[in-house]
Amino acid sequence: MSGCKHVRCPKEREVVSVLHSSSGKLGLASLRKIEPSLVSVVIEAAPRKTPLYDEHMRLGAKMVPFAGWLMPVQYTSIVEEHQAVRHNVGVFDISHMGQFIVAATPSSQKVGGEGAAATWLNRVLTNNVDKLDVGMGQYTFLLNDRGGIIDDLIVYRIDEQKYLLVVNAARADEDFAWLQNHLRVGHASGLPGNRDRKRDACATILTSRGADFGAVAIQGPRTDELFQALFGKGIELPPRNHIVDVCFNGTNVSVARTGYTGEDGIEVFFATKDAVKFLTAVLERGKPFEIKPCGLGARDTLRLEMCYPLNGSDLSPERNPIEAGLGFFVDLAKPDFVGRDALVKTKESGSREKLIAFRMKEKGPPPRPHYVVFSGGCRSERIGEVTSGTLSPSLNWGIGMAYVSAEHAKIGTEIDIEIRAQKFPATVEKKPLYRKQVS
Repeated sequence: MSGCKHVRCPKEREVVSVLHSSSGKLGLASLRKIEPSLVSVVIEAAPRKTPLYDEHMRLGAKMVPFAGWLMPVQYTSIVEEHQAVRHNVGVFDISHMGQFIVAATPSSQKVGGEGAAATWLNRVLTNNVDKLDVGMGQYTFLLNDRGGIIDDLIVYRIDEQKYLLVVNAARADEDFAWLQNHLRVGHASGLPGNRDRKRDACATILTSRGADFGAVAIQGPRTDELFQALFGKGIELPPRNHIVDVCFNGTNVSVARTGYTGEDGIEVFFATKDAVKFLTAVLERGKPFEIKPCGLGARDTLRLEMCYPLNGSDLSPERNPIEAGLGFFVDLAKPDFVGRDALVKTKESGSREKLIAFRMKEKGPPPRPHYVVFSGGCRSERIGEVTSGTLSPSLNWGIGMAYVSAEHAKIGTEIDIEIRAQKFPATVEKKPLYRKQVS
């Protein structure tokens, strides 16, 4: 899920275009350098800083505005940080992401609201919260009435009637307002109101804790070793998609076995006041495992190799989970949730377009967002548009994702990507694009 996803202001688009393109003529070497003048131009635009901002500066990070925050795009080079995560371990600051708590009110049982928080969440999210035991998490969506994706997020059940929602930074304010509005009106928009829905909403509290908490993602095959070094050899990693509280230097932190890179990893949530202390310990105790601090550039190349979608690029209010190939995270067996009717229609009639992964067939400039996709062969016609693209550090090939017409979405289909007024051949590939070799 989660990670660095946002609706971009014009200056932010310039920075992200560097992340996605990195000048194809220079190949992998181009990913190793972000133009300093560009960074200096855009750095004044972002108003907010994470509690780790001073540490990023001390570590020599190049900072850029991202989703309304100043964030590190890289420390040494995108390629080095990417490879550190693929082969050893890396740490990312994800304190910019929104953190919401949804809980039953203290008096909910008195008004017949037992389980109200879960019932209400099931009406505003696509996945089935009832499947979560305490300590479990799931990927899910927040949709508009048309079935379009407002945000993709992870929801954790952290107590019997308490849930943690981790949302994308650029959508955090919008998500909170949307959820708060649905609490105020007492039922999910687009669904007929009734007494049960109003009761469930009135028995539910929504709060944002983002200002008081920070978070980092520790990702890579040596995560387990670093986890033991941080928390002690007697403490075991939580199972995948689970969250546990662990003692660290006299305080509790929450550790989730989740990530956005395709590698084993954890995401750790802690009080803002403990942020610097925790990151310092991670970097110090991670030295034997060749840890590297990592920025947004490596996060983007890592997630794209795995075909993990980016909100604002691959996901948007104009696209629904089914055409994005993410219907697994939608429970249409639930009788009602926002956007359900639209998704049922899409399921029955089929998607006109689908989100596909592709790989370039020739060396050349890498694909970028908004490049036009054409059908291959002699009778070439426009069939879609690239949503994400980069030069893969692991594969050393141009890769990307694109929405194309359903008839051209079959694996193995030959397509063309128009780059600088010239068409370059590519092939629709099975997801993910990167797979670890089994030794």
